[in-house]
Amino acid sequence: MKPKRIEILGIPVDCVTMEQAIEWAESKLQGNHPCTILAVNPEKVMRAQHDPELLGQLRSADLLIPDGIGVVLAARLLGLGHAARVPGAELMPKLCERAALKGYSVFLLGATPEVNQQAVAVLRDRYPGIRIVGSQHGYVKEEDMPAVITRMNECKPDFLFVALGSPHQELWMSRYLPQLKVKVCQGVGGTFDVIAGRVRRAPKLFRFMHLEWFYRLASNPRRARRQTALPKFAYHVLKSLFIK
Repeated sequence: MKPKRIEILGIPVDCVTMEQAIEWAESKLQGNHPCTILAVNPEKVMRAQHDPELLGQLRSADLLIPDGIGVVLAARLLGLGHAARVPGAELMPKLCERAALKGYSVFLLGATPEVNQQAVAVLRDRYPGIRIVGSQHGYVKEEDMPAVITRMNECKPDFLFVALGSPHQELWMSRYLPQLKVKVCQGVGGTFDVIAGRVRRAPKLFRFMHLEWFYRLASNPRRARRQTALPKFAYHVLKSLFIK
């Protein structure tokens, strides 16, 4: 299945549901080259407006999931299509669940050493039988990365989850993925911290009301600077609607 691809403010987004994203990822395990999954949210859309490298990485990704409710609402408002919200923080655990059921292998890259190992332990406890064939924290010197790549290739994971934060994880994937013997690589941002219990996701009520962004801001006021992307995104979407 090839999902419908739309563009919001020049940034591509795929109109998929969670189940379709899972099925897409599983179908790529039979391929001969690595496929990438990246999340698209208002913050990333606005950053890509003045970051040509990030823009190029987004445009070259194989699957771009609509991670933020702002992206979903913008797609509907602009009449571009019906995109369901597919949070990357939910897609990764679901792929791990599928991996445990079907014997697919997993490798975790990123976060601090402690968080990385805690995430591995939680996933093994949550999904008995999951084959986590390797893990590596994100604090690796450039000169040590070739050894990490070699170790990954020895493991040959089906799923590689990269938690280096945006845009660093996109840069890493763009640079190193051609060297890797993996099937599907997903950039997951701070998802390891959530899995490890270091960061709490918004309560279900906030998620149901599409106010997870507000919960994160209230819980961590230091995110205020990052959240300025939301009103900018809304302004540019409305502007493009009227210009159109």
